[in-house]
Amino acid sequence: MGLGIGLVGLPNVGKSTTFNALTKAQNAESANYPFCTIEPNKAVVPVPDPRLDELAKIVNPQRIQHSTLDFVDIAGLVKGASQGEGLGNKFLSNIRETEVILQIVRCFEDENITHVEGSIDPVRDIEIIETELLLADMESLEKRIAALQRKAKGNDRDAKLQLPVAEALLKHLEEGQPAATFPDAENEAFKTLEKELRLLSSKEIIYGANVDEEGLAEDNEYVQALKAYAAERNREVIKLCAKIEEEMVEFDEEEKKEMLESLGVEESGLDQIIRKGFEKLGLMSYFTAGVKEVRSWTIRQGTTAPKAAAVIHNDFEKGFIRAEVISYEDFIAYGGEAGAKEAGKMRLEGKDYIVQDGDVMHFRFNV
Repeated sequence: MGLGIGLVGLPNVGKSTTFNALTKAQNAESANYPFCTIEPNKAVVPVPDPRLDELAKIVNPQRIQHSTLDFVDIAGLVKGASQGEGLGNKFLSNIRETEVILQIVRCFEDENITHVEGSIDPVRDIEIIETELLLADMESLEKRIAALQRKAKGNDRDAKLQLPVAEALLKHLEEGQPAATFPDAENEAFKTLEKELRLLSSKEIIYGANVDEEGLAEDNEYVQALKAYAAERNREVIKLCAKIEEEMVEFDEEEKKEMLESLGVEESGLDQIIRKGFEKLGLMSYFTAGVKEVRSWTIRQGTTAPKAAAVIHNDFEKGFIRAEVISYEDFIAYGGEAGAKEAGKMRLEGKDYIVQDGDVMHFRFNV
């Protein structure tokens, strides 16, 4: 779907280790994605969904296919990135292509691992990165305003509509506020600017608190400070130990469960990142269930049945007749398609049907 989550962070905060764990998770499932061409800095990771296993127990398919999510390793971020420091320009161009930012923040002490800023302070680290996003947006916006001013003098109608909004947005950014909190966000001119400039500070951000093993069971002072900062900005924090996450990728499900229990946590940080990222992108899954394959298909929330069918094949949308739909809960409760159909739980839905998360679907079409 061309949607991705960009991993960012200062040097030595655990970003590369987290990305390596995601890459290993990708490789562990690589047999399921024979037609994917994976760039070196991208991990296409299966989205954990226990519902697929429950469907497979009933259908007994030849294989299971998960939905996937793209993670992109964003390199080169240091203070001054917006002025091209480090690999700043590369960092900024890469992150513009992603939809959500996962910012890995170091929340543990280790005298053997130096910190680029000389001390551990997650809020300071976040502010360094987010300042660079603001500065980059301001530079892009200043260039756009100059162009709009020239066009407005020539009586360009669209330029005249966009210019005051662009100037108000620049003032908002100059006050240290991200584009995500711009008060006139529903204005069509703002939406145009946001889409065309791919504003960095308008993107959804998730904070990944990288802790040591002791910090997993109980929040240390750094995690507490990070959570307080995130709460003020209505953002989520996921706690993980990147080193352990990388080790656990090699485990089978039982070993992984035992390890998590011994650490006093219910869900791995990696699984939380993938699940939360999926939600932040506004995505959900519907299922197809047959003897060859039980599969999860990725669509945006609010997608109609024909558009959902197009994810399988464009011809399904072109020749869409109807969709046979069984909710996941009914499919499980009645032991599969036949039982659900007999119980009157299969519905015939038309072109206007909005697909629900977990729908088990079969499309009728004619081309």
